[in-house]
Amino acid sequence: MSKTIFVIFLLMSINAAAQKTNFKQLAAELQTLQKQLVPDKRTAILTVSLKDTSSSRFIVSGNVDIPENKEQIIQFLNGKNLKFVDSLNVLPDAKLGDKTWGLVKLSVANIRTIPAHAGEMATQALMGTPVKILDEKGEWWLIQTPDRYIGWTNHGAVVPKTAVEMTNWKQSRRFIYNRLNGFAYSAPDKKAMPATDLVICDLFEVTGESKGYLQALLPDGRIVFVKKNECLSFDEWTGKPLQISSVAKVAQQMMGVPYFWGGTSSKAVDCSGLTKTCYYSQGVVLARDASQQVRYGMHPDFSDYQKLQPGDLIFFGSSAQRVTHVGLCLGNGLFIHASGSSAMVRLNSLNPNDPLFDASLLKILVGSSRIANSLNTEGITLVKDHPWYTITK
Repeated sequence: MSKTIFVIFLLMSINAAAQKTNFKQLAAELQTLQKQLVPDKRTAILTVSLKDTSSSRFIVSGNVDIPENKEQIIQFLNGKNLKFVDSLNVLPDAKLGDKTWGLVKLSVANIRTIPAHAGEMATQALMGTPVKILDEKGEWWLIQTPDRYIGWTNHGAVVPKTAVEMTNWKQSRRFIYNRLNGFAYSAPDKKAMPATDLVICDLFEVTGESKGYLQALLPDGRIVFVKKNECLSFDEWTGKPLQISSVAKVAQQMMGVPYFWGGTSSKAVDCSGLTKTCYYSQGVVLARDASQQVRYGMHPDFSDYQKLQPGDLIFFGSSAQRVTHVGLCLGNGLFIHASGSSAMVRLNSLNPNDPLFDASLLKILVGSSRIANSLNTEGITLVKDHPWYTITK
């Protein structure tokens, strides 16, 4: 090899090594930016990948559901004076057309972490819950619920809607089911066959009344009949002031309900699903998980159980940053929670003089949240003011 060729080869090798180092650094900086923009992947999507091509031009690809986050990524790359091809896809995906909204049509719909029936349960949504449809893969939709939680549900669980259809739905006459569990029937008659089961807070349109029954139009278009005395109108549900006693009453009615990871209904619940269901029954949307719920609301002193009020949430874990469990205070140290170890909803107490006192739980008590004084703050939204449910000003 001649000296000239060797020098050229050496320079090319040095340049390639420098490009490789720069690419690694750029990818690391981009990863840091993604974490800053989306600190919680449960509630937003920002998956950006960077490919280095031989033409000295990068390809930026991935999915993002918040347009402003894409703008931040592009601005960051422009600031590096890079040549790149923008292949970032803003969700909802264009293949969905104009049906990027939907209504849950089952009494309780399962939402999973991946598009497969064997996928881990992420959460659930109740009949009539408005959802955003973000993407589609085979028989699965990637959806977002009103608490901003994102996951996959199969086509049989959701009826897709256009924005216009959703506006019409918001203006319709709607009722919720107000018992823990029950049925809608094929006719306004106590001898009629059940058409579907119902759980508390299932939401449906009503088109008429007959013999003490509401004529309900379900999200999938079926006409069924529900006993009127088992329901509340949307205005009754959302228009009354929050009553903590009612939150506590629903919680106590759920005593003994089975524990179920990802559950958010009166059929079966996990710990944060219980607190979420109890507040939702009174027209309040909480964040989904215990590690999210602990961030929001006022934070009363939890070192003394006597300073906690009914309706307060209390959190357990290894630290305030590592919350794994939540319970709902009932007063005088008593609290109710969906316990995985007990496999059901049960009572315990923070009061050492109470037979229900559990010292092991007291040792891992790490936080609290007061909901009643924090309505319509981040993570705590009244249904009547939530733009997915109502037309807001």
